[in-house]
Amino acid sequence: MGSSKYDAIIVGAGHNGLTTGCYLARAGLKTLIVEKNDWIGGAAVSRSLHEGWTYSNCSYVCSLLRREIVRDLDLPRFGLQVIPYEGGATFTRDGDYFAYLSDHNALRREIGRHSARDVDAYARFSQTVIRQCRFIRPFLLRPAPDPASLHPRDLGELAFLVKKAHGLGARELGETIRFWTMSIGDFLDEHFESDLIKAHLAGSGIIGTGLGVYSPGTAYVLLHHYMGDVDGAIGAWGFARGGMGSISKALGLAFEESGGEIRTGSGIDTFKVKDGRVTGVALENGDEFDAPIVASNMDIKRTFLHHVDRAEVPADFTRAVERFKIRGSSAKLNIALDRMPVIPAAPPGASFLRGDMHCSTSLAELERGYDDWKDGRWSAEPYFDMLIPSQIDPTMAPPGQHMMTVFVQYAPYDLEAGGVRSGENWTDAARQALANCVYDKMEQAMPDIRQRIVHAEVRTPLDIEREVGLTEGNIFQGELTFDQLLFNRPVPGYAGYDTPISGLYMVGSSSHPGGGVMAAPGANAAREILRRIGKAKSMAGLAS
Repeated sequence: MGSSKYDAIIVGAGHNGLTTGCYLARAGLKTLIVEKNDWIGGAAVSRSLHEGWTYSNCSYVCSLLRREIVRDLDLPRFGLQVIPYEGGATFTRDGDYFAYLSDHNALRREIGRHSARDVDAYARFSQTVIRQCRFIRPFLLRPAPDPASLHPRDLGELAFLVKKAHGLGARELGETIRFWTMSIGDFLDEHFESDLIKAHLAGSGIIGTGLGVYSPGTAYVLLHHYMGDVDGAIGAWGFARGGMGSISKALGLAFEESGGEIRTGSGIDTFKVKDGRVTGVALENGDEFDAPIVASNMDIKRTFLHHVDRAEVPADFTRAVERFKIRGSSAKLNIALDRMPVIPAAPPGASFLRGDMHCSTSLAELERGYDDWKDGRWSAEPYFDMLIPSQIDPTMAPPGQHMMTVFVQYAPYDLEAGGVRSGENWTDAARQALANCVYDKMEQAMPDIRQRIVHAEVRTPLDIEREVGLTEGNIFQGELTFDQLLFNRPVPGYAGYDTPISGLYMVGSSSHPGGGVMAAPGANAAREILRRIGKAKSMAGLAS
C-alpha cells in the first residue's frame, strides 16, 4: 500500500480535471491527478484501435473550448492546433441535399434553392442565436450566483446577471426567457418553412440529449452548441489535429510542467472523510493519498452515489443528486475506411463534404426517433452527425485512406429485449444490429459505405459509461435543461463547485456551465478553490 500527502488531489484526468490541475499546480499546490484508465483525457481522447488509424472515439469536434483558457495555459506551445472545418450538408432520399455553406452569399443561394422565403428567415434566425450567444458567453467563466445567498460574492454575481439582463431591454429579455425554455422544433417552425432546412439545423438541439425536437429546453441545447468559436468565429467548429486527445495531451503536459503528478490505472474506491471534511482518497488498488483539498471530475451521481458514504452528506442533498437527470441517449461509431466513399449527390470536391453530414430530412422523422428511444429501442431512422476528419487532418489515417466518426442519436442505455430493459441487453449482436441500422441510413448519401469499411468500433451508452465513467454515457454529465443550469447545476445551493463535505469540490461538467469540451467548469472550480485558500490572484490572467 502506498501513502503520500499532497496539497490537492483531483479524481479523473478528463479535460476539466486536467484544467483544474493546471491552475492549482501553477499556484504552487502539490497536486496529484488519479485516473482509472491507463490513459488521460476522459472523453477527449485519441485512440489507435486499428493499426494505422487514430480515432477520436468519444468527443470528436472542437468549438466550445474556451480560448481564454487556451491562451492563459499556452496550450499551442504544447502542440494543440484546432483546424476549422467547412460547413456541412444533409442528404435526401431522392438524391438531393441541403448544403450549409461557410460562404454567406453561397449559403443564401443554397437556402433559396429550397425556399425563397427561408433566405430572410435564416437571417432572422442567425441574429436571434447570435444575440443569445453574446448574452450567455460572459457567464461561462464566471461562477453561477446563488439567488438565496447573501454572501457578497453571490450578490455581486447576481448584480452582474441583473445588469446584463436589464441591458437587453424588456422585450428582448422576454424573448430570451422564452428561448431558453422552448423547444428547438417550435423555434425552427417559427422561422422556416423548408422541412429539410429545419431538420439540418435541429440536430444541434438534440445531440447528446435525452429529449426530442419538440421537448421544452432543446432550443437552449442548440445555443450551447453555437456559443463556441474557432479563431474568433462564433459558432464555428473544427478538428483538433491528431484527434481530441491532443487537447488532453496539451493540458497534461502543461500540468506536469507546473510540477503536477498524474497516476493512471488508479481508479478511486472512496473519498476519505472525517468529521465532515475530506481527508484524501482511497484507490481500488489499495493505495491511499491524503490532501485537504480533493476535487472530483466525475459527474455528481457517480461521485456521491458510488464513492461517498451516504451517511456523510444530508439526506436531502442525496435525494437532489438522485433526481439530477443524466440519461444516456447516444451511441458512437468510429470507422476506418479504405478510401473516400462515393457521394453521388455532391459536386466533386465540394467543400461541405469536409464538414458535418446528416441524412434526417424532417422534424417529424427526428421526433419518431425520440419515440423509439423512449420505448427502449434505438431509432429505426437514426439521426447522426457524420464527419471524415482525415480530409483535413491526414494524421488520422494512412495515406489515401480515411477515418470517419459518426455520433448517433438515439440509443438507449437500458435496451429493451424480451420485455426487459437493461444495459446488459447490449450484446455484440445488438451492437452490430445498431451499426447495420446506421449503415442503412448512411447509404442514403453513400451507397458504397459498407464496401469502404475496414474496421468499425461501435460504442453504446453502456460502453461509454464503462470506459469513460460518464453515467449512462451522457456526454454532458447531465441534461442541459433550464432546471439544471446556472444556480441549479448540479444541485441548488451547491452551484459554487463546493459540496456538503468541506474541502471536496466538483470540477466536471455536472457543474456550471455544463458539458462539452469547454474546460470552463474546471477553470471556474480552480478559481473558487484558490479563492478560498487566498491564492486567487494566481489566476488573474484568466478573465472572469
